[in-house]
Amino acid sequence: MNNRRFARTAGWLTASCLVVAGLLAWYVTREPASALASHPITAAEIDPALVARGEYVARLSDCVACHSVPGGAPFAGGLEMATPLGAIHATNITPDTESGIGHYSLADFDRALRHGVAPDARRLYPAMPYPSYAKLSDDDVRALYAFFMKGVAPVRQANIPSAIPWPLNLRWPIALWNAVFVDAEPYAVKPTQDDLWNRGAYLVQGPGHCGSCHTPRGLAFNEKALDESAAPFLAGALLDGWYAPSLRADHNTGLGRWSEAQIVQFLKTGRNEHAVVYGSMTEAFNNSTQFMTDQDLMAIARYLKSLPGDRQRDGAPWQYQALSTATALDAPGAHTYMTHCASCHGPDGKGQGEWIPPLAGATSALARESASAINITLNGSQRVVAAGVPDAYRMPALREQLSDQQIAEVLTFVRGAWGNHGSAVQAQAVSQLRQHTDPASSSPIILHMR
Repeated sequence: MNNRRFARTAGWLTASCLVVAGLLAWYVTREPASALASHPITAAEIDPALVARGEYVARLSDCVACHSVPGGAPFAGGLEMATPLGAIHATNITPDTESGIGHYSLADFDRALRHGVAPDARRLYPAMPYPSYAKLSDDDVRALYAFFMKGVAPVRQANIPSAIPWPLNLRWPIALWNAVFVDAEPYAVKPTQDDLWNRGAYLVQGPGHCGSCHTPRGLAFNEKALDESAAPFLAGALLDGWYAPSLRADHNTGLGRWSEAQIVQFLKTGRNEHAVVYGSMTEAFNNSTQFMTDQDLMAIARYLKSLPGDRQRDGAPWQYQALSTATALDAPGAHTYMTHCASCHGPDGKGQGEWIPPLAGATSALARESASAINITLNGSQRVVAAGVPDAYRMPALREQLSDQQIAEVLTFVRGAWGNHGSAVQAQAVSQLRQHTDPASSSPIILHMR
């Protein structure tokens, strides 16, 4: 009897496992349905107005930043992106039929863009921000497709294989990751909010994919939140040697001290009285945000200012405190600051208006993470180009002038002066970033999409 029961139980378990395995195999290999599959776009429908609209959506989405390299053809791919699993390279998305996406139908394009699945059912790594692009509207996807098919020059350039080793390079688990962490529905208008707020939410959550950098990641490398319904959304994150600050109303490390007009100014001109774009935000400004309409920038500002801060996470609000003479002369790092930094940022740390940013009250001096402060001191900043005019002022790289210990001391001084309350910087942290980063290029990275 026991043997028969065991056989029946084993048989039931085997059948159940086969069913589950079959369902799992079906799920991970299926191609998600495209909302646009039943409405293919014809050549006659791709008129200049739709192509122009698509070019604007491409600017909103900053496609050119990841799918291009300095000195290369726009959208031809090749950019190396480091991941915890290994390096991957952005692909060619020009309309070349062999190495690009020229053979994609509208439905193929939609599945890749909003679901992360290529026409051969290959799952895309979420370095492609399809968790955000999933919120794009059908109309914007159609326009974007029209632009890439008719507004971009085809380039024959082979894609570079990823350097992720087996078995980590197996892509079928990405389908399960998507099921857990991705909301595949387009943005839904919130009826309790006005049109400006909803437009801003759409731009930030969808094409702007701001959360890809500014939202902290979980253990599975997922963004901890994809919209304002959860507090981690846009609360700041460490990424590729930079700390992308909070975009919420945090007084110290976010936008709590910024007005809506100052947010618009920053996105439109690359600077305001609080900060100047640097790090990866420089490329986003040079190639994306400055090309947005004033109305869209105001929408983004309205939405961001609606996101509450977190006093427990952010700490007591910063207030300016003048340095005593003894501190200014005797503190470790003070002499280095006065000889290398004060001529631009001022002995009082207040900078020079909107041209050279203040260090007193700077996010990089108040955040727990010191990566941004170390990185820009070591490597300087890229050239900011507003309205086609390169900035005359840029932070120089000090890696050749200052030792790890000197940089640690001067940054510790800055992060503790003028009311700043950032943590001390260790020489070992400077050494690690020195080994894994390079000086910022003095040549502006501006890519003309056509």
